[in-house]
Amino acid sequence: MKLRAALAQINPTVGDLEGNFEKIVRYLEEAKRKGADLVVFPELSVTGYPPEDLLFKKSFLKESFLTVKKLLPHTRGLVCLVGCVEPADGKIYNACALLADGRLRGTYRKNHLPNYGVFDEKRYFEPGREGLVFTQNGLSIGITICEDLWVEKGPFLAEARKGGARVIVNLSASPYEVGKVEERRKLLSRRAKETKAHFVYVNLIGGQDELVFDGGSMVLDDKGKLLALARQFEEELLLCDLPSPAISVRRALGREEEMYRALVLGTKDYVTKNRFEKVVLGLSGGIDSALVACIAADALGRDRVVGVSMPSRFSSAETRRDAKALAERLGIRYLELPIESVFKSFLELLKGLFQGTKEGLAEENLQARIRGMILMALSNKFGWLVLTTGNKSEMSTGYCTLYGDMAGGFAVIKDVPKGWVYELARVRNQKEKVIPETVLTREPTAELRAHQKDSDTLPPYEVLDPILSAYIEENLTLAGMKRKGLDEKVAQEVIQRVDGNEYKRRQGPPGIKITSRAFGKDWRFPITNRYRKA
Repeated sequence: MKLRAALAQINPTVGDLEGNFEKIVRYLEEAKRKGADLVVFPELSVTGYPPEDLLFKKSFLKESFLTVKKLLPHTRGLVCLVGCVEPADGKIYNACALLADGRLRGTYRKNHLPNYGVFDEKRYFEPGREGLVFTQNGLSIGITICEDLWVEKGPFLAEARKGGARVIVNLSASPYEVGKVEERRKLLSRRAKETKAHFVYVNLIGGQDELVFDGGSMVLDDKGKLLALARQFEEELLLCDLPSPAISVRRALGREEEMYRALVLGTKDYVTKNRFEKVVLGLSGGIDSALVACIAADALGRDRVVGVSMPSRFSSAETRRDAKALAERLGIRYLELPIESVFKSFLELLKGLFQGTKEGLAEENLQARIRGMILMALSNKFGWLVLTTGNKSEMSTGYCTLYGDMAGGFAVIKDVPKGWVYELARVRNQKEKVIPETVLTREPTAELRAHQKDSDTLPPYEVLDPILSAYIEENLTLAGMKRKGLDEKVAQEVIQRVDGNEYKRRQGPPGIKITSRAFGKDWRFPITNRYRKA
């Protein structure tokens, strides 16, 4: 008994029912040409994932299931499992449609709905109550959807033990975070051993607002051995004959390469799916803007990226030179718009009101806000999307200017701690040395006052980042941080800064999630809040 399974790892667009339909049909036709018996698509392929409050539109529900039925003529000669929304009896289900030889043979409804982190499925869906097992080429095949796999004693167990399934299929939309591919592989291996069944796992790829889906679809045998692994961050039709020896196990990406490609795909899809032709960003001559410029150029092509240097009286000759050198090496368009005259006019305007006060944060932030205003003016005039360049360390502690460097449409590295920024920049330079060495070695500075350094305001990043990770991602108490060897006094100060700057983050643009807990959907912290303990 042989089954040729085709894992259709695709990149749908949320709400683009016609475009997603056409893509699914293309993959079905390719699978037929390659002799597939079974084609499996990711979770909610028809609608894109997550469709969120589109699911409250009755017209959307109706059209999405009509789209499933439009696929029927294209399934002659094979079986297709496609993720869809199923409206039934006044309820909505996250479902898998079983399409076979031109007929709708049934639907499987996701049993376990995730409602944590970035997931909010109980807001929309009713859980299914049963498994579904069907037969193809003499093999019994069970269907599961994403979270069904992660729950102990989930429906996969009953499908294998009671339903006799020898193959378990899982349609997934599992967002990327660092190390997730290996975590999924270990889980699938464990499930295969528990059920003594082969596992066919098909994951989504693509960027959707804050989320990036990395693919990495895979097939494991009934002993938990990896047979086939699809690429990460690329669409692919992966074929695997079951049962089979290993056929397509590729080298896994390294940690930094994986993160970088996630940022590239997330940026590319946010820009292109929202129909922007070009992006613009401020080039300060520092490490953050250098990395964002590289990501943007790799995601979109150098002709679609504009870098703007906006020096003030505090900008050094070195950082101005580095900003220009980076743009030239990347081959992106470069503009230099000095802000000194605008800064002077603001100072003159406010001189009377500011008289008798000490020069400080207000004057510093004027410069950042002038730069934000210029970038937004270019966006309004030319339709360019503004990319912000703040990293997670800065966003966590409020070391950023509201309506200044936070002004923009998409925050590429908002979930990348400062230490990782340097790691990713060095990895990018190994491919092509575009970032000047002085950018990598110079002590970080915002250059908003004379001789300013980030360390004047923040703990050193090698001290700060582990505290932020412990608090935000691990949710540790101060006692837990102390046990990890972190400085308790510094940690308390950092926590107060994180909690006290929620009002800023809430007003910032969306950005790409790559850690286990990012600001945005992952983090729902009250702005009005007087509790200041970890």
